[in-house]
Amino acid sequence: MRLANKVALITGAAMGMGEGAARLFAAEGAAVAVVDVNLEGAQATARRIIDAGGKAVAIHADVSDANDVKDAVEATVKQFGKLDILYNNAGVDIEQAPTADYSLQRFDRIIAINLRGVFLGMKFAIPHMAGRGGSIVNTSSVVAFKAMPGGIAYCASKAAVIAMTQVAAVEYGPSRVRVNAICPGAIETPMLAEARRRMGAAVDNATNFAPLRRTGRVEEIANLALFLASDESSFITGAAFPIDGGSLA
Repeated sequence: MRLANKVALITGAAMGMGEGAARLFAAEGAAVAVVDVNLEGAQATARRIIDAGGKAVAIHADVSDANDVKDAVEATVKQFGKLDILYNNAGVDIEQAPTADYSLQRFDRIIAINLRGVFLGMKFAIPHMAGRGGSIVNTSSVVAFKAMPGGIAYCASKAAVIAMTQVAAVEYGPSRVRVNAICPGAIETPMLAEARRRMGAAVDNATNFAPLRRTGRVEEIANLALFLASDESSFITGAAFPIDGGSLA
């Protein structure tokens, strides 16, 4: 097993990419803290893992709240004795509007979850990894590199995640903590389903420009996260990996 005897904390793990990663990490031997603002969803993910013979605990946390994130990290360490892997997956995209029309409240909310949430995860997890080693995987997006009209807050948050990933990688590489980012394109998740509801065929039309001519699957993201979380990526840090069907090519 690729994560045998490892302990992982995954945010946004009640559904979508976070749930997929939680189940895969557990199947590969990790004990998983399933963290989400949706406690009922987190509990459902944890039950699926346990029913399959794995180890998991569900923890409620709003990743934009410093006390919640600190408590989630400490609860994970208390439950499983250590923390080896942090997957900062939680994120939202709750408004599409031209920059001048974008609401201040929603701009602040997206930055709070997508950016501040990643910072808080690293802030409280790194002290449990520094010196003994660990891997942090942050979720960015292809829109960190390519503008998405109507997505001023989302694009800004995801570009900044890469910058924070690189800073932390440089700072904590000597302490044996690796920090990398995943940059998904269009992936079949509840978030994409909501985008389809709002924007209709425009969402799927956009994916037709990618060389692979399809959207991605949750398990494809989970496989990349698994690689970065495992010792197989032991010489990789400070990197951002597009996984987008070739849309940036």
